[in-house]
Amino acid sequence: MRRLAVLIVVLGMAPTLSGCVAALALSAADLAVRSAQGTPVSNEHLKPVAEAACSAQAAQYGAVKVIDVEQRSMSKIIVWGTAGEGAARRSFECHYGTRITSFKLRAIKPPR
Repeated sequence: MRRLAVLIVVLGMAPTLSGCVAALALSAADLAVRSAQGTPVSNEHLKPVAEAACSAQAAQYGAVKVIDVEQRSMSKIIVWGTAGEGAARRSFECHYGTRITSFKLRAIKPPR
């Protein structure tokens, strides 16, 4: 009789335990994927290189003035500035990882 009671309790807990097992399996799978991706490496030491590369890219459009260089994430540096002079002056935004990954040039609207 006692065995029957234990069996009923264990079978009653089975749905609850199966949920825990599924959660543990998902957690283990997530951990495996993250460890396979590796640890991101900081490129903060490349700020001067990023500024120089982005300035060279912007120099095609005239005189360059860098406004800001920001470490946006562990592996992304963003350089903002202007290129050109007078009415032909434009702003730029340059994204840098280990090389230039994006360069956007925008017109500067004159004040009203």
